[in-house]
Amino acid sequence: MLYQFADCVLDSDTLRLTRGGSHVPVEPQVYDLLVLLASRAGKVVSRDEMIEAVWNGRIVSDATISARINAARKAVGDDGHRQEIIRTLNRRGIELHVAVEQSGGPSKGESAPAAAVTQTQKVKYARSADGTRIAYGVSGKGPPLLRAGHHLTHLDLDWHSRLWRPMWDAFGSQHTLVRFDERGTGLSDHAIDGVGISDFVGDLKAVADAAGLERFALLAHLQSTPVALRFIAENPGRVSRLVIHEGYCRGRSMRDGARQSANADPVVALMQNGWGDPENGFMRAWASMIVPNAPPEDVTELIGLLSSAAPAGSVVPARRIIDRFTAEDCLDKIKIPTLIVHARGDTIHPLDEARVLAMGIEGAELVVVESSSTICIPCDPTWQEQVDTIMSFLQADDA
Repeated sequence: MLYQFADCVLDSDTLRLTRGGSHVPVEPQVYDLLVLLASRAGKVVSRDEMIEAVWNGRIVSDATISARINAARKAVGDDGHRQEIIRTLNRRGIELHVAVEQSGGPSKGESAPAAAVTQTQKVKYARSADGTRIAYGVSGKGPPLLRAGHHLTHLDLDWHSRLWRPMWDAFGSQHTLVRFDERGTGLSDHAIDGVGISDFVGDLKAVADAAGLERFALLAHLQSTPVALRFIAENPGRVSRLVIHEGYCRGRSMRDGARQSANADPVVALMQNGWGDPENGFMRAWASMIVPNAPPEDVTELIGLLSSAAPAGSVVPARRIIDRFTAEDCLDKIKIPTLIVHARGDTIHPLDEARVLAMGIEGAELVVVESSSTICIPCDPTWQEQVDTIMSFLQADDA
């Protein structure tokens, strides 16, 4: 079904919004809200109706609902002051108060704008210095942005996942986005015996070289952060801007008060029991530590993605290697604009680790979001805030 209003088109088949013929990336809850309003155009949609349609009746805060309404207004080119498209009626609800045309497809002789701008991904391979093959994907259009791979990604499955795709589409709407699976995970070679952080730095360089990125913005998540920091320190002038998203420079085994025995690590213990089984209590406990406020269906999908990225036999050995990553000695060598985004309530990689980064990198900006998630997926109330913050920072540079 196509819903056309103002200069916007909602396509419920491709799950895409276009405005003025250009793709507008939106998170799933915002898209669902827009479809609800378009299907009820001219009628007031109450708070309870929004909760039922968008959140499946789950309890959500007024702040969360307001954030989604604001994001919906922004997506269609409106705002809370003008309210030219989405109008608020006090104590009653909201209304899409422009004319809406519905159709089962594009009109005769007219192309479907949403489908025309759907992003595609090309998967290629780079070869690292030791011969390891590293898979990388290219999507979007614009100045280059390299998203450093972290543990347990899968270029193909993540690309088709509702948990990750909205973020890739958002970044790809303004950048040529290059993502890669680090060695030991996804579509890359899985051999990790005897490797250390220098090998992972070499993998990042191999991908950047193979993709033809001479100078680029770099987005680092989680344990790809110490890898990114060492790459920047060893390759001055190559990276224009750095975004650290829920990252750290000291692996879990290298932090103050860390357990000396990996066998006593509760996170490793959870990973060792029932890997890949969404019904296993250990697996769900581990996944719920990563996204504590996610609904059950998102936890189940996340378990499927993570377990498909690497077999049980390689997950724990890779985890032990990664937990010993460190790049604290590189912080004073980072001389480029740096943004650090971190969740206040993250228990796996606590906010103190972000503070270490912010204090060590001259001029770094620290943005703390009110979340408890280690990874940011659309069910997180701060998803839009985090994506907007990162994109705004990246737009300040031509890369």
